[in-house]
Amino acid sequence: SSMYWTVHLEGGPRRVNHAAVVVGDKIYSFGGYCTGENYRKRRPMDVHVLNTSNFRWSALPLPKQNDPQVNCVPYQRYGHTAVAYGDKIFVWGGRNDEAACNVLFCFDTNILQWSCPSVSGMIPGARDGHSACIINHCMFVFGGFEEEIDRFSQDVHALDLRTMRWTYIITQGEPPSYRDFHSATALGDRMYIFGGRGDLNGPFHSQEEIYCSDIMYLDTKTCRWHRPVTAGDVPIGRRSHSAFVYNGHLFIFGGYNGLYDEHYNDLYRFSAANNEWHLLKPQGKPPSKRRRQSCLVVGDKVFLFGGTSPCYSPNPIAFLGNIEENAVDGLEAKLMDHNDLHILDFGKLQDL
Repeated sequence: SSMYWTVHLEGGPRRVNHAAVVVGDKIYSFGGYCTGENYRKRRPMDVHVLNTSNFRWSALPLPKQNDPQVNCVPYQRYGHTAVAYGDKIFVWGGRNDEAACNVLFCFDTNILQWSCPSVSGMIPGARDGHSACIINHCMFVFGGFEEEIDRFSQDVHALDLRTMRWTYIITQGEPPSYRDFHSATALGDRMYIFGGRGDLNGPFHSQEEIYCSDIMYLDTKTCRWHRPVTAGDVPIGRRSHSAFVYNGHLFIFGGYNGLYDEHYNDLYRFSAANNEWHLLKPQGKPPSKRRRQSCLVVGDKVFLFGGTSPCYSPNPIAFLGNIEENAVDGLEAKLMDHNDLHILDFGKLQDL
């Protein structure tokens, strides 16, 4: 294998469930949360920028309360999406502990300023845990948990970024089941959906979770859903994983399965040409098992940062014979939020 986990640095933003994109040679990371902070009161979303040539993070200054721009800054949130279109970044959806949002925000990477573009058409309901990806000038939104109707979604909405008009897409074929915290990845005209958390009683939330391991795609030219028959090392179903594209292949890293209560740090490659999965074994020390991290490709490198992992701490109650629900042999799993950066280097070898 020509893949190496090379760099591992601490000291970045400690963030979980953030949204990040690449513009040029910089990675922009938006919002997310850190355990222990207050997500009830509204405050401006923070923006962290990673310079991918020297691996340095910088936090952009937040607008002051009396700044007229403050009304166009999204409030700090989690479960939102960010997509890059030219030198602009569109942030949509997500929630804080009080409410979800369906206002579209635009971040201009040239002047480092927010705006709220006016949109028309059928605006999707506020949600979090949805996906967004760009295909042919349109931002396609799929799934998520809709706040107003309190249920999971399996709908597709598209925002044409040339006209700023929202459309509800009427699709053919059996759609992926209702879900949130899945991934959506653009390959040509297709939007590939993998993973996420479903519910036995979908679209309703009944605490009976389902983790589907089928990969599906929407052909955006015909608006038809397809469920290809796959071969190879099919990954176990998971949510809050990362998906990225390199050399025309789709890659999946990490995530969490609630039925097994397991976090992962495995790496899979899916080839759309023959619908085959491969479990990869990069050299070097992999990131710890985690979920809700970000993975972004710049050149031949994948930059992975943030997310959360279980860390086991001795739990005194468990030793008294009162084993709590998530205690393992007297160890209680707490989640630890990460501030690290890892780089997976594909190198220049052509065996991919």
